[in-house]
Amino acid sequence: MSTQPKTFQELIDGDTPVLVDFFATWCGPCKMMQPILEDTSKHMGEKVKIVKVDVDRNQLAASKFQVRGVPTLILFHKGKILWRESGVVPTHQLIKTLENNLMHTA
Repeated sequence: MSTQPKTFQELIDGDTPVLVDFFATWCGPCKMMQPILEDTSKHMGEKVKIVKVDVDRNQLAASKFQVRGVPTLILFHKGKILWRESGVVPTHQLIKTLENNLMHTA
């Protein structure tokens, strides 16, 4: 049984790819991403973890990854950034992007 990562850094350094949604509670487009991320999570299953990071409460993480606007999605695998995009990404496009990037991680 694996133990849960204790920190954000441990999470993104792990073997399982992690899609991080940098968002803000006051951001309209961020609210639009919620059902997209839920659908993507259902489709992708265990292949990718999806994590939401509130930029107002986690300014250090937002600053470290130079998040200038929200929403910003960043896909990490073993600590490396595989892909990033700012703005709303439609479900079909997000799934296709994740699948394309995950093919190279296997």
